[in-house]
Amino acid sequence: MALLIKNIKALVQVEDEARPFAAGTAMAKLGTISDAYLLIEKGRISAFGKMQDISGELNSAANRWINVIDARDRMVFPCWCDPHTHLVFPASRELEYTDKIKGLSYEEIARRGGGILNSAGRMQDMSEN
Repeated sequence: MALLIKNIKALVQVEDEARPFAAGTAMAKLGTISDAYLLIEKGRISAFGKMQDISGELNSAANRWINVIDARDRMVFPCWCDPHTHLVFPASRELEYTDKIKGLSYEEIARRGGGILNSAGRMQDMSEN
């Protein structure tokens, strides 16, 4: 069974061409499609685009092999994925992410007091409570 999400207000993080990774100022580019659809088949994105370009077969409510979600006035982030996580974290590092988007290197961020060594030091100073 396929899943069709249609009438999406904004389909976020779409690419014209596949990028193996994004770093520095490239992270500031966030492609979107307004009034979009997204088709998922066998657990993978198989089609997406503007609603005006959707095929009649896909848009037909009579199509029984497709579950349909109407996402009117909602945004969809199908590719928003950061597999890197920390279960315990002593403090926010959101300013570091802003610095990365602005193009600062990891060395520059570390010199400013950020980075994993800073986090590890903070963790050592935290009480178990």
